[in-house]
Amino acid sequence: MASNERRGIKQIANAAKWSVQGLQATFKHEASFRLEFFLFLLLTPLAIYLAQSLMQLLLLIACMVLVLIVEILNSAIEAVVDMVCGEKHHDLAKRAKDMGSAAVFLSQLLVAACWGTVVYSNYLSGL
Repeated sequence: MASNERRGIKQIANAAKWSVQGLQATFKHEASFRLEFFLFLLLTPLAIYLAQSLMQLLLLIACMVLVLIVEILNSAIEAVVDMVCGEKHHDLAKRAKDMGSAAVFLSQLLVAACWGTVVYSNYLSGL
């Protein structure tokens, strides 16, 4: 629901607080997010090593961040579906969860494509 309150420093601080709470909740409750986050931490130094330009580095890191963003959105969808449906099976609930999962999968394919392209163009294309 939209608020008519004036926006300012307090609203920015509240938004930051809620964002941190969202990250904490995702990290606490979502094993997939934890795995993807740890992969991000492991792969970031490798990205620094592999990239031969700032643009390549941005590409390698940005696609990994996109996976984290999509995983958070998928987790939010799943939480709302579980709250509304509980243990009941509903075709639309399954569809929503499957679509969220598909979005995560596509973002992971994007990581593989970006990393593969950078590695190929920097290290394998001259072989």
